[in-house]
Amino acid sequence: MTAPSTTTEGGRRHQETVDEEEAPFTSPTLDVLTLNVGNPNRERAEQQVNWLAGRPETVLILTDIAHSSGCDLIASRFTAAEYDVTYPRPERGERGVMIVSRLITQPGPTWVRYLAHRAVSVSVQTDMGPLEIIGLSVPSREARETSTARKRDFLAACRAGLPLGCMGRRLIMGDFNVLEANHVPRYRHFQAFEYGFYSWLSTVAYRDAFRMLHPRAPEYSWVGSDGNGYRYDHAHMSAKLATALRSCDYVHEPRTGVRRMTDRSALSLSLALRPIETLPLSVPARAVHAVPALP
Repeated sequence: MTAPSTTTEGGRRHQETVDEEEAPFTSPTLDVLTLNVGNPNRERAEQQVNWLAGRPETVLILTDIAHSSGCDLIASRFTAAEYDVTYPRPERGERGVMIVSRLITQPGPTWVRYLAHRAVSVSVQTDMGPLEIIGLSVPSREARETSTARKRDFLAACRAGLPLGCMGRRLIMGDFNVLEANHVPRYRHFQAFEYGFYSWLSTVAYRDAFRMLHPRAPEYSWVGSDGNGYRYDHAHMSAKLATALRSCDYVHEPRTGVRRMTDRSALSLSLALRPIETLPLSVPARAVHAVPALP
């Protein structure tokens, strides 16, 4: 197989090919990472692709995806390297989810009918049977009532549509834009329906993977300019999947590293499941020019 690489000449990019041996991806575990990429421009997207391609996770759930040149670049780079890419482009001005996989994926049901591009489902085959992965990108809420209503309606659609956690092996992971009821600190500007969605997940037999392993750890995936932290990004698993959990941790490098590429930390999860249908992959194209860090 030949993998594309990006070089520059006279200030312009052009594509070259680099011979690489084709080999199927193999892993004794099934690992998943979610990252809010923040609808990047093309330069930022190239930086994110380079970082994501170097990660060990089997499946990537990318949130805050838009119909934009930057998100198109992420999809095209991974597609060219023969990853399975699920990218239902949202309408202009909307945000959604992209799932990038080193495994063969099958499209899952449309569980959420309202803003369906914000709840994307795929399944992968493991030694224990199929695993469904649902990526969520919940709308943020601003002061306007229309913004609040939109977020409330989407969370209500999730509660009405998502299957119960007592059924099958399922992982729901992504940017939930909600906090746990006992989040420290507790923020008065968060409304009951937002705390309520997190609580609802446990009532229908989903378990917070991070809290299973770190019951009291004060972790945050976004920190405001005032220094206040929020644990917005989550991974919840069905009852049958809980016994396979090996690790679940936040990865702060994308948010706090020297070359800061987004304002969110990633969340990485590892399952004691062996992937079955792997793909022969090459390295996604890399840009040789430097990309400035976020301010």
